[in-house]
Amino acid sequence: LKPAAHALFKKLKDEELELLVQVVESRGAWESSCVLAPWGDPRGVKQGLPPQVLLCRLFRWPDLHQSHELKHLCYCAGGQGACGDLAVLCCNPHHFSRLAVPETPPPPYLKSSCEHENQGTEPAVTPNRRKRLRHGMRGSCWGSSLGPAPPPPPAPLCSPLPDTSLSWSTVKDGCWCKLAYWEYRTRVGRLYAVHEASVNVFCELPWGSGFCLAQLPAAYRSCAVRRARGKIGRGLLLSREPGGVWAYNRSEHPIFVSSPTLSPPAACGLTVLKVLPGYSAKVFDYGWAGDRGGWQLPGEGPCDPHSIRISFAKGWGPCYSRQFITSCPCWLEVLLNQP
Repeated sequence: LKPAAHALFKKLKDEELELLVQVVESRGAWESSCVLAPWGDPRGVKQGLPPQVLLCRLFRWPDLHQSHELKHLCYCAGGQGACGDLAVLCCNPHHFSRLAVPETPPPPYLKSSCEHENQGTEPAVTPNRRKRLRHGMRGSCWGSSLGPAPPPPPAPLCSPLPDTSLSWSTVKDGCWCKLAYWEYRTRVGRLYAVHEASVNVFCELPWGSGFCLAQLPAAYRSCAVRRARGKIGRGLLLSREPGGVWAYNRSEHPIFVSSPTLSPPAACGLTVLKVLPGYSAKVFDYGWAGDRGGWQLPGEGPCDPHSIRISFAKGWGPCYSRQFITSCPCWLEVLLNQP
């Protein structure tokens, strides 16, 4: 990969290279701008890899092979043609996620990847690796001498919690969904109304805004809840896109998702989708939802058919000791407004 990467680095402008260094060092901790590379003919690259696949393979997923395994994140404006120039495209490795493609092991549980949990995640940027990265990109790939990397633009850590009503059915404020955070069977805090096309849900995010779970007070938290909250970290990105809702796992631990549209129409059991770190999945399909009636959860009774349930780090269902999501220490309920 090194010769192909060096050839690509030589085609990037100095500011694009500097941005790439910042993004790789921060491991996508902040929403950065696009790194635009000339599209050209991928056959001209020695390995035959498009620029985005090359950099994602180099800095995030060594086992990545093809571009169809990737998905642009919702805030990326530099997809091929999306930035208004068909000659360039974004190759920022943290503007992509890997698609969670379920296999079909014994139902009703589905796993989003055939690999183990510790595979497919991006390598850590150690001090030695950071030094080699800067020297390799600056010394070997282009001759200019750039100054120290400027810090990323500051942004508020958390947006204030909205003062919304507890009654979901009577709220008509233009939002496309509301978020409810639960610890076991106890809901913590008020509903969080989402008006933007996407929202971050997190406990620790150095730069960013969204639904900050660290702000939610609780009278008592068990050791299990505290341990689970410690694994949320950067959490997830929830986005409304054409046809449905997507979830991108930004944390370092799996998330587990269920919704009416994740289960086949004739399925009797609950489908829980495991989404590994760095992966994304379409967790709700508006088209399929139109054909569904009430959502009956075994042992828990009826549920809103326009809702998504996401557990942080802990799975539930027939393959786990926790049979119900209310047995999970930290989980999120997404209440969708019908389009």
